[in-house]
Amino acid sequence: MNTPFRISALILVSILLSAANLVAAKIPKKSKKDEVVTIRTSLGEIRLILFEQTPLHRANFLKLAKSGLYTGTTFHRIIQNFMVQGGDANSKDADPTNDGQGQPNEVTIPAEIRPELLHKFGAVAAARQGDFANPTRASSSTQFYIVQNHNGTTHLNGQYTVFGQVISGLEVVDKIAAQPKDERDRPATDIRMTVTVQKLKKKKIAELYGYKYE
Repeated sequence: MNTPFRISALILVSILLSAANLVAAKIPKKSKKDEVVTIRTSLGEIRLILFEQTPLHRANFLKLAKSGLYTGTTFHRIIQNFMVQGGDANSKDADPTNDGQGQPNEVTIPAEIRPELLHKFGAVAAARQGDFANPTRASSSTQFYIVQNHNGTTHLNGQYTVFGQVISGLEVVDKIAAQPKDERDRPATDIRMTVTVQKLKKKKIAELYGYKYE
């Protein structure tokens, strides 16, 4: 008498379990590891992590860092109590006048401006053309800046994509910003960088650098 009911119940449980498994499969598991980017300069080392909330910028930066594109580039623009900027491939050559101009027909990265990612001290953000030529606020595919103002640069919030944070070497950022420079804010002496990437457990990153993952 109860057999059909039991079979129907079993079928229903099976369907529910299958649905639960499909939902679980669609939710990606958070990785227990992260990639730490190290920028080595003659003034010291800067280490940073890149935010998962800005996947396009994160993937692009890691790709360029691993390919060696950043190695040999300079911090070509420095403004004390504001920021230090670098990453332009033009800065590898012997012509200082083209630093910061970028490459012809350079591909841009769509903006990933998020309200929770702010321009605080040590924030890593993407440079870009001004709104008049770039109303969508798309980012340069290579050039980035690091906020050096200890109080942050709040007037830039919501205007540029913040995609990372310095977790070690903030004093090096200060040293770079304090270097002698010309009227174009270009350092009098080239500050070249070597960029590498290392994958570590998030627990280890927290232990080494005190960075807290949310």
